[in-house]
Amino acid sequence: MSDPIPTLRIGTRGSALALTQAHGIQADLLRLGCLAEVIIIKTSGDLDQVRPFAQVGAPGLFVRELERALVDSRVDIAVHCYKDLPSDSPDELEVIASPAREDMRDRLLIAPGSHDPVAEFLPLREGSRVGTASARRIALVQSLRPDLECVHLRGNVPTRVKQLASSEYDAILLASAGINRLDAAAERGECPPLQRGGLIEVDLDPRSFVPAPSQGALALQVRRGDFASARWIQSLDAPADHAAVRAERHLLALVEAGCQVPFGAVALTPLDPTAGTHELVAALEVDGTMRRAQAIGDDPAELARKVYGLLLPERLG
Repeated sequence: MSDPIPTLRIGTRGSALALTQAHGIQADLLRLGCLAEVIIIKTSGDLDQVRPFAQVGAPGLFVRELERALVDSRVDIAVHCYKDLPSDSPDELEVIASPAREDMRDRLLIAPGSHDPVAEFLPLREGSRVGTASARRIALVQSLRPDLECVHLRGNVPTRVKQLASSEYDAILLASAGINRLDAAAERGECPPLQRGGLIEVDLDPRSFVPAPSQGALALQVRRGDFASARWIQSLDAPADHAAVRAERHLLALVEAGCQVPFGAVALTPLDPTAGTHELVAALEVDGTMRRAQAIGDDPAELARKVYGLLLPERLG
């Protein structure tokens, strides 16, 4: 007699985007013949929608309660936006799969009156107010366009878009992946469509406006030794995308070991694919100055160490 097929419990945050992601994993498991239910876990980031991330207690702002539920066996899988996951997760847990990656770029949503298509680096008129709560995005905006004003922005994606539409900001910065996933969910009738008619949308070049490490990727986390869950979840992994994410995450771990500063990293397909599998591009703010580095290679860990040495050569001495 074969073993009974389990019903796996998927832990997720309760935002529209998080639920869209969790329901996508639920549907993928069902296609494999595995039943799953979605369980909402409230996180610190969901409970405090006002203060900047650093004041609420980042890193781990959106994941610690999910990880605790997983350790306590209240859920069998935690679905995370990979970029929210710190590099120091509990030893009892492991990320065993990362499905096909969505767009890793940042997207600039612009009120029509603030759009300047010929402006350098970012297509915004001089002095525009840009909404974001990300230290990385603030540092990149300030390094590329010091004339722009960065203004604090919190809330889920629909709330942020609504604030832009109500003229509280001239533009806002969001992850392209979140918008794309919500658009797809709205087309399936799973959530209301994002109301952003009339706004101008620009996906930013990841080589200049460097995304957060693992942006656009999902992390599927389970308990170590939970082979019953792991055998289903591992089938959802996208190896090539996961290798790119590992390069970014290796570099994240090295940077966090030395300093807590605004940081971006993205592994791209090299312009010359014969030079290597990945081009790892990084940006790191040190003492108010944005440092940039890139390198090409095949091994994620080795590539991360090379870029780390280029970003922070003084730390290798």
